Amino acid sequence: MKILIVDDHPVVREGLKQILHSGVSEPVVIDEAGSAREAFTKIAQDGYDVVLLDISLPDRNGLATLVDLKKMEPDLRVLVITVHPEEQYAVRTIRAGAHGYLTKDAASDELVAAVKAVMLGRRYITESLAEKLASALETKAEKPKHELLSNREYQVMCMLASGKKLSEIAREMMLSVKTVSTYRSRILTKMGMKSNAELIHYALKHRLLD
Repeated sequence: MKILIVDDHPVVREGLKQILHSGVSEPVVIDEAGSAREAFTKIAQDGYDVVLLDISLPDRNGLATLVDLKKMEPDLRVLVITVHPEEQYAVRTIRAGAHGYLTKDAASDELVAAVKAVMLGRRYITESLAEKLASALETKAEKPKHELLSNREYQVMCMLASGKKLSEIAREMMLSVKTVSTYRSRILTKMGMKSNAELIHYALKHRLLD
């Protein structure tokens, strides 16, 4: 079994490796990548059974990375491990093909249990995430407004709500300011809002900010 840890923090990667080596009894080979680009290169060259993916990578949006990984290797099992709480990205990552979602403050034994489940081809869904997935199956009229946004729109919305300027968002997402401005207009229209202040209030109310 070959596992690839994708995280831009060396200390986090080393910690995950130690937890897995001590908690997983099956023989495993654990490799690591510090960026999306490095992950794609390694997967293309070597192939892996399981990927532990952080969705906050320096060179590429994690959701987009997940989507492209699944296109590249449809059978690849991906466990998302991130600092972002379930309210922010869990449902979206499961929809995009992830086999599970854990926050980095999860206990070591929970991480090991999640990896073992994913190694066996099962999904690892916490009880709270199961409730969110059930809620996501409701009609659009009953869904929270942010569930109507595309993944890219949602990412821009979170950045706007965190107080970032259009130029900052454009730089981080490698888009033009005009394109980000267009996304902002779409977001406000879909959510029935008129200003960034309303987005901030909404994001705080629904716990969408770190």
